[in-house]
Amino acid sequence: MRFMRIGPVGAERPVLFDGDRHFDLSGVTTDIDAAFLAADPTGRVRAAGPLPQVDVTGQRIGAPIARPGAVLCIGQNYAAHAAESGAAPPDRPILFHKSPNTVVGPYDPVLIPRGSTKTDWEVELAVVIGTRARYLDSPAQALAHVAGYAVTNDVSERDYQFADPGGQWSTGKSCETFNPLGPWLVTPDEAGDPQALRLRSWVNGEPRQDSRTADMIFDVAYLIWHLSQFTVLEPGDVLNTGTPQGVALSGRFPYLVAGDVLETEIEGLGRQRNPLASA
Repeated sequence: MRFMRIGPVGAERPVLFDGDRHFDLSGVTTDIDAAFLAADPTGRVRAAGPLPQVDVTGQRIGAPIARPGAVLCIGQNYAAHAAESGAAPPDRPILFHKSPNTVVGPYDPVLIPRGSTKTDWEVELAVVIGTRARYLDSPAQALAHVAGYAVTNDVSERDYQFADPGGQWSTGKSCETFNPLGPWLVTPDEAGDPQALRLRSWVNGEPRQDSRTADMIFDVAYLIWHLSQFTVLEPGDVLNTGTPQGVALSGRFPYLVAGDVLETEIEGLGRQRNPLASA
């Protein structure tokens, strides 16, 4: 299944997308939120019977889940990206956080912070937690806790991240609009193997990143298991799993400026298109 949220900021309504048509989920849930994700969402939708079809033409598409409780991110999880960042591949996952209010819709503007000269893009696979994960015994248990997958963009300001970060990266990651998410939350049965997906990005139509999730250093199951040893993952939490090579930090491409158009895509999970504007 593919879940969406349609409508103005703060007034989105839940929608099911079958690939061709959109259906109103308001009779099943008030939102695509933690409570819905924790209570067998696919089973609830199937039990509801026929759903009313809706026309979403011209309407804003919001992030496919309501504001998450946490946005956890993994740094340098592709060896080639670690190399272009000037670092060796990590021997354990690098964890940082983004503020949950960075999450915006897949077509919303991304705002370049005041004075920024190094705003960068990072297409990533987002994992959305469906059931509480705490002290899992092994990675084999991890994927049972996943509600679905989505396209995410870990937009970053590299000066804020590296020049004077105070010992951590979150200042370069938590600027407003710095986490476009969606367009869909795709359930695991439809998304398939999370380690067999192609990720791509473009700036003004020019290719930037092109890789596969198979190239992750730490796969999705391992990341969920590992994080559960240090924190409790709750329904609705978002895990950004790292980006492949091809970002501006590499020195091969210019950083983003107002007027640019940034596109990101993961096969089967949809495509984002975000215009860049000044904050």
